[in-house]
Amino acid sequence: MRQGKVLLAEDDAAMRAMLAEELGRRGLEVRAFARSEEAFRAFPEEAFDVVLTDLRMPGMSGIALCERIAANDPDVPVIVLTAFGSLESAVAAIRAGAFDFVSKPVEMEVLAIAIARALEHRALRREVRVLHEAVQRAGRFEDLLGKSPPMLDLFSVLERAADSEASLLLVGESGTGKEVVARAVHARSRRSRGPFAAVNCGALPDPLVESELFGHARGAFTDARRDRKGIFFQADGGTLFLDEIGDGSPSFQAKVLRALEERRARPLGSDREIPFDVRLVSATHRELEAPVEEGRFREDLYFRINVVRVRIPPLRERGSDVLLLAQHFVEGLAARSERPPPRLSDAAARMLLDYAWPGNVRELRNAMERAVTLARGDLLTAEDLPEKIRSYRPERVLVGSEDPTELVPMEELERRYIGNVLRAVRGNKTTAARVLGFDRKTLYRKIARYGIEAPA
Repeated sequence: MRQGKVLLAEDDAAMRAMLAEELGRRGLEVRAFARSEEAFRAFPEEAFDVVLTDLRMPGMSGIALCERIAANDPDVPVIVLTAFGSLESAVAAIRAGAFDFVSKPVEMEVLAIAIARALEHRALRREVRVLHEAVQRAGRFEDLLGKSPPMLDLFSVLERAADSEASLLLVGESGTGKEVVARAVHARSRRSRGPFAAVNCGALPDPLVESELFGHARGAFTDARRDRKGIFFQADGGTLFLDEIGDGSPSFQAKVLRALEERRARPLGSDREIPFDVRLVSATHRELEAPVEEGRFREDLYFRINVVRVRIPPLRERGSDVLLLAQHFVEGLAARSERPPPRLSDAAARMLLDYAWPGNVRELRNAMERAVTLARGDLLTAEDLPEKIRSYRPERVLVGSEDPTELVPMEELERRYIGNVLRAVRGNKTTAARVLGFDRKTLYRKIARYGIEAPA
């Protein structure tokens, strides 16, 4: 049995002595009292893990003691001893906040199991509180959360860049929270009282680019029944967020560049240009140097948007931030469902730490939503996590090993190493080819040959 300290209230001297002796043999420390009033006076003075009380006591009843304990420290479980077959008494005890009840005459094995469960419950509640406090103490930048070195470095850069007017380029994998970062920068800037407007550049078809970016005048086309502000003017006086700017078409790039250079634009169908005042924050899930070199992204636009480059670390580089974020999501999801937040089991926590998180923070939140939905009671177990997390096995390249079962053929070694390099450079094939000593054509051929899924 887990060790712990038991507060015992029992008016029968023989029963009190027997319980104290038997529980002591099981490694528990017991403080026994003949009256509930005496037990309650001792409660605040010492750190008890479990309270065990008879239901019928002279003076303050066991129900009343249970209610007072619950009011003073709801994390300490109370077990009530009731007369055999007294269902009404058991129900009353549970309503008063009791954790469990055991019928008299007491069977010590049954009582020992109840106390073991209570001690486990107490430990879980304590661990949940510790992790919750760690979430509260963790580093923050607006809605961003983390205490790992990469995140603390990110907070430092954002703190210095937030109040400037310089254009920011956020570079990070899909799901790392680029829009959350953009909104955090806006909230810390001198433009925080102005609007924040966002657009996904890769989702704009060419025929709609001009209308979406700069708006249109009434009658500009068949369905234009009234004037409409484009995204550049919606953000006037605030922050304009161009998400996935690297996916923008050539037409999109040309129109954005001209608008940024002149700080004015003409709505579709209008005969005059209108000035705008925005702080630009752009984002991309891939490095733009290679597209610039290959002529797929305009160099002049690249220099315009890339005044301050901010790299957002993927979740796999953030260490124990995974558990902080998981706890943060669990608490929020549980509160939304009006239920106590379940605690992460050790096995579930280890799986979360081991997993590579290709979908980053977005994938973690989805996994926690599923887990909270399926969790039973106050423990979130490994079985509540998605199957791909439970079955994940990290790919490690073992070069020196004395265990023949860990050695792999050269082709498998090459496949794993190419995959690791591509993940390390976030899918930038130009950089990966340079690291590997290949030309780009050779790299593409090997990716196809081995079926490697390179990060986008």
